[in-house]
Amino acid sequence: MSQAKKTFAKKITTTVRCKYLLHLPPGYAGSRRKWPLILFLHGAGERGSDLALVRTHGIAKIAETRPDFPFIAVSPQCPAEGWWSSGVLIALLDEIEKKHRVDKKRIYVTGISMGGFGTWQLAIDQPERFAAIAPICGRGNPLLAHRIAHLPAWVFHGAKDKVVPPSNSADMVRALRKHGARPRFTIYPDAAHDSWTRTYENPRLYAWLLQHVKK
Repeated sequence: MSQAKKTFAKKITTTVRCKYLLHLPPGYAGSRRKWPLILFLHGAGERGSDLALVRTHGIAKIAETRPDFPFIAVSPQCPAEGWWSSGVLIALLDEIEKKHRVDKKRIYVTGISMGGFGTWQLAIDQPERFAAIAPICGRGNPLLAHRIAHLPAWVFHGAKDKVVPPSNSADMVRALRKHGARPRFTIYPDAAHDSWTRTYENPRLYAWLLQHVKK
């Protein structure tokens, strides 16, 4: 008996929500200019409903301690036991763009550990949205690297990471290079899982991000 060819289609409506921290740069209130935006995705340890956890690491911590941080910084929180959802993050970015003066040619995404996974996936799901990405100790899908070969990426990992093996980042970098991309790849020889503290404290990261403007 031959197999019948079928097609399935169904419209699904859903509501998405998340808590997030928002930093507006100095001068935002008194200016009509548009500002670069950086989306920060935290790691598994900061999941839950207490937004104070999100300030523990990364961009949310930097924005808290550096009120002169020159980006609109959006730091959402993933629910307890959850995982980053591109659908939720896309909807959040859409909302932020509507409510705030965002330079749509200078939107960046970065994240640590679970957030590094989320950074790769969000870029793959929306390859034309971002001007540059900076995934830290994460993992992407090398089979889909061709979708973001045009996108500037600076990848970070600790050589002694036992939580997320550095080979995960290396695999993505290798896949991108096969498609003609030229990602930057920083391996910290002495770092374990925490490869983010020195990364986010390095002003060169932010200068590098701002060099990239989406065409």
